[in-house]
Amino acid sequence: PLRIALVGATGLVGREAIALSVGREDVRLTGLARREVPLPRGARMEMFVAEPGRWGEVLEAVRPSALICALGTTWRKAGEDEDAFRAVDRDLVLETARAAREHGVERMVAISSAGASLAARAFYLRVKGEMERDLAKVGFRRLDLLRPGLLRGPRDGDRRRAERIGIALSPVTDLLLHGGWRGYRSIPARTVVL
Repeated sequence: PLRIALVGATGLVGREAIALSVGREDVRLTGLARREVPLPRGARMEMFVAEPGRWGEVLEAVRPSALICALGTTWRKAGEDEDAFRAVDRDLVLETARAAREHGVERMVAISSAGASLAARAFYLRVKGEMERDLAKVGFRRLDLLRPGLLRGPRDGDRRRAERIGIALSPVTDLLLHGGWRGYRSIPARTVVL
């Protein structure tokens, strides 16, 4: 089976990746997280709970072929502090990628965002652009950067008002997004994982 390490297992995309691995014999998923993650019924995977500084040791022991990185925080969880936000959405992603590459991982899939760019006006999109630029320098044989629009799915108590409004309006707003704006349409987290 393909050995895949997953970081960001506690978030929406990470939980979908875990759920989609249930019953699959061709994938062996290993999760790395800072806190416990409730696993769905039938999940057959290893979950390591450790501080991020120790994730390299886990990657060395597990020796995955690929890394899925669904790490990210919210503006509120970062205390509305740019440095704290960047520490997770860029720096922690890069530290994890470098540790994975150092231990032989040749493929990585990272979740970014529609509109990510170094020239973006929005801070969030600039940080995602920085992450993409720096990941490209890590040296993976294959790097896939996924740029979903607004992610839809159950969020375990992480209720952001603007996001809830966006999700509620998405059936209408998605119809209005054409051409170059099409990438900003909302998308189920499950579809991103597939």
